[in-house]
Amino acid sequence: MSSDITLAFAHPEARAAASAPTDPRDRISLRDHVVEADIGAFQQERGHSQRLQFNVVVEVRQLPEPLEDDVDRILSYDRITEAIAAELAEERVNLLETLAARVAERVLAAPQAMRVFVRIEKLDRGPGALGVEIVRSRAAAPTRGLRADGGEEALHPVVAFLSNAAIDAPDLAMRLDALQAMGAPVILAVGLPDGAVVQSGQGPTQRRIDLLAIEQNAWRLAARDSRCVVVATRTEIDWAMRHGQMVVWAPSKIVLDAVDGPSAPAHNAVALTLWLAEHLAAARLELHGDISAPAGSRVPITTKPI
Repeated sequence: MSSDITLAFAHPEARAAASAPTDPRDRISLRDHVVEADIGAFQQERGHSQRLQFNVVVEVRQLPEPLEDDVDRILSYDRITEAIAAELAEERVNLLETLAARVAERVLAAPQAMRVFVRIEKLDRGPGALGVEIVRSRAAAPTRGLRADGGEEALHPVVAFLSNAAIDAPDLAMRLDALQAMGAPVILAVGLPDGAVVQSGQGPTQRRIDLLAIEQNAWRLAARDSRCVVVATRTEIDWAMRHGQMVVWAPSKIVLDAVDGPSAPAHNAVALTLWLAEHLAAARLELHGDISAPAGSRVPITTKPI
């Protein structure tokens, strides 16, 4: 218990190290960065600046090529301080939790950033420091699009897994209509086709075979409805979300290229879809068919029986 308490009050760098995978990432940190801001939900806090102390740790992906001592190849410390300054300048907020989440989102917009720990403390509200600490990963950083007024907004798609029975169901078009009527970007996912899939007897090879079989099934869905456009890359998904296009996920490239890829085997297509939903910060995951919802999801899950 004492070690848990020590870790709870340790610097975010210690918490990052304690929760790191077996192959830990590089980290950069900002310690004891103090700024003044007008923040707080209570009336006595409004109109009065108070000191906020930031401690931030960012885990970054390792570059495959040499750094060559080039600052443009790394995530600069300025990215952290600029994220803090930009959010404080954006608008007044009541909660430290809100500010921390927005700072984390800005940091994770950098392609090198994979996970960020943000601790913010109010230094003038009592005899000690009062604060919050959050951790966010790239899986929780939403794609951003433009509103009609030209401002930015986070895009939280609806991800829907369609069983083979749902693909073949006569009400498929009605289901797609209902998904589009939600007003959010729609990303469809499917599993393995019915029937036997070639077996290689080797794990990595079988994973690729299963992923390709899922993609064949994605094209089968696309043939059922012209709205279902098959896409294979994150760039294509982001573009579709920004332009309101319904897409079907072909998983091979994203899964195989992912630094923090899904641990589930490829034949567990529901688990792959849940990973995608979390990776895209989805608003919800819908399971269409006789499917059990996986446990431990960070996004709401609903089931739609056939």
